[in-house]
Amino acid sequence: MTTRAAAGWLPLSPGERAVAIEVLVHGPLSRSEIARRLNLSAGSLTRLTKPLIASGLLIEAAESGEEGESAEVRQGRPSQPLDIVAESRSFIGFKITEDMVYGVVTTLRSDVVARRDRPLPTHTPAEVADLLAEMTEELTRSFPAPAGIGIGVGGRVEKRSVVAESAFLGWTDVPLAELVASRTGLPVVVENDVAALVEAETWFGAGRGLDRFVVLTIGAGIGYGLVLGGSRVASVEDGRGVGRRWIVNPYGPLTPEGERGSAISLLTIPSIRYQVSAATGEDLAYEEILARAAAGDPLSARVLDEAARALGTLVAQIANFAMPQKILLAGEGVGLVDVAGPVVEETILTHRHPQADPVDLETKVSDFHDWARGAAVLAIQVLVLGAGERR
Repeated sequence: MTTRAAAGWLPLSPGERAVAIEVLVHGPLSRSEIARRLNLSAGSLTRLTKPLIASGLLIEAAESGEEGESAEVRQGRPSQPLDIVAESRSFIGFKITEDMVYGVVTTLRSDVVARRDRPLPTHTPAEVADLLAEMTEELTRSFPAPAGIGIGVGGRVEKRSVVAESAFLGWTDVPLAELVASRTGLPVVVENDVAALVEAETWFGAGRGLDRFVVLTIGAGIGYGLVLGGSRVASVEDGRGVGRRWIVNPYGPLTPEGERGSAISLLTIPSIRYQVSAATGEDLAYEEILARAAAGDPLSARVLDEAARALGTLVAQIANFAMPQKILLAGEGVGLVDVAGPVVEETILTHRHPQADPVDLETKVSDFHDWARGAAVLAIQVLVLGAGERR
C-alpha cells in the first residue's frame, strides 16, 4: 500500500534556513528586524529571501503601517513584513504508546488540524509499521501530499531513525523510519517522545524565545529535557529512564520492581496507583485517587502529598543547578499540582536559597496528541528546514 508522494521542497542553504526558522518561530517580522536578529546586511537578506518567496515558503504579509499608507507610495525596498505560509505544507505526527497510536496532522506552524487514533494490538515492528501506514493513508485523504512524518517513541532512538531500545514495546534495534518510509513513500524521522515534546515547546510553546528552559514530564514515566542557548541539549541518556536513578527520598516507597525513593517510585501514575492499591486493596484509576484526595480521603492525600514533596524537590534541584528561566511541567500526571499544589510550592521554597529568584513553573496537562504534535515538529525541523539534527 502506498500513499501520495510528499510535496517537493528544495534544500535550503544555511543562510536561507536561518531566515526561514527566524520567521517561522517569531514571525511575521520586518526585513529590518530579520536583518538585525541574524546580523545580515540588507543586500544579503534580499538575496536569501528571494528564493524563499519564490518557493512559496515565505510571503509578504499585510502591512501594519500608518493608516492610509501603502507600499506603492513608499520609497526604497519593500516594507511588508515577511511571514511563513503555514498552510503551504502539512505534516503527520505519531505518538506510540503501549496499546495505542495517536496521530495528528499539523501545519508548518504546528497547528493541529486533524486527529486519528487507533488501538495497537501488536508490538511486532512490521505490523506496527503497517498500522502507521494505514493511518497515514486515512489522514492524507483530507490533507494530501504531506511533507513528511514524525514518530515519537518512549525509549532510546539512534540517528533519528532506529529505535535502539524501547522496554514497553519490547524493541531492540528496530529500523522504524525505514519500515514506515518504505510503506508510505514519505520521509520519516523518529525520536524519543520527550525530546520531541521539548523541541515543540521550544519552538512553538512555553519555551519560545527563552535561552534556558526545562521540560519535566510526569505520567507513565519521568521525562526531562534541557534547553540552553535556545537549543535542546541532546544526551546519550535520552530515552534511558532518567527517573529510576533520580533519588528524591531514600526512605520513600518501593516500586513493584523494588526501587526505593526514586522519582519513578514517587511520581509516576503506575507507582501512585500501586501504593494506593497496596494499602486499600482497591485498583483505582489515577483520576479517582486525585478526586479522593481532594475530597479529604486521608490515605490518598498522604500518597499524593508524598508525591508532591518529591515533585517540589525535583523542581528545586533543577532550578538550583540548571537555572532555567522557566520550567514546564507536562504530562498526564500534572493533575497532582491541582490537588497538592501548596505542598509543591512549600517544598520548592524549602530547597531554594531565600534570596533566589522565584521559580517560573508552568503546568500543562498534555494528552497524547500533544506528544504526537511534538513528533510532527521534529518532521518540520529535520525534514523541511534541515534544523535540529542531533550533534
